[in-house]
Amino acid sequence: MAGNRESAGEASASAIVEDAVSRARTGDADAFHLIFRRYSKPLLSFIYNLIGDRDQAEELVQETFVRAYRRLGSLREESYLSTWLFGIARNVVREVIRRKYSDRPLVGLEDVGAADPRSFAAGPDEPLMAHELRRAVRAALAGLPEDGRVVFVLKVIHQMKYRQIARITGSSVGKLKTDLHRARRQMRQRLAHYLGEGYAVTGDES
Repeated sequence: MAGNRESAGEASASAIVEDAVSRARTGDADAFHLIFRRYSKPLLSFIYNLIGDRDQAEELVQETFVRAYRRLGSLREESYLSTWLFGIARNVVREVIRRKYSDRPLVGLEDVGAADPRSFAAGPDEPLMAHELRRAVRAALAGLPEDGRVVFVLKVIHQMKYRQIARITGSSVGKLKTDLHRARRQMRQRLAHYLGEGYAVTGDES
């Protein structure tokens, strides 16, 4: 019964979002505000974990929604709204990284709210771990190659399916699995001193 109720709730939420997209396309500001309220927090977490600057992440969330509003007509299926928004956010972040950091790895992530890979999804406002481990996790995440960092954040932190990540990134599922395997290995290696040799960065494989 609980599973049926959960499925019904998810279907209802999906219907609400699809209706909001339809209304937003006609210029309904309230409908677009509903979309913003629903997705701004996960997008902030996603962007924040990629660039490590809270103020800039908030600005890029705003930029993401500005672009989304202008491009609503290009969204072919309302049910893919979340994936579509994450794709826009990823492109916004990529532009910033290319402009500000060129090919250098991200450094100086002093305000990153993400702490333990096991609880990244909590976001920047949740309680943090010990300072030393926080710094180690920041350094480990920042040191990942861009493709590895993106798939790690989406798969491990946001618990997305590979097919969703493939739509966001344009990469094949095979490449995503390879990038994630390497990212997990690098995270384990860099955090082994703090988390122990038996620690594993897990996530379902679907």
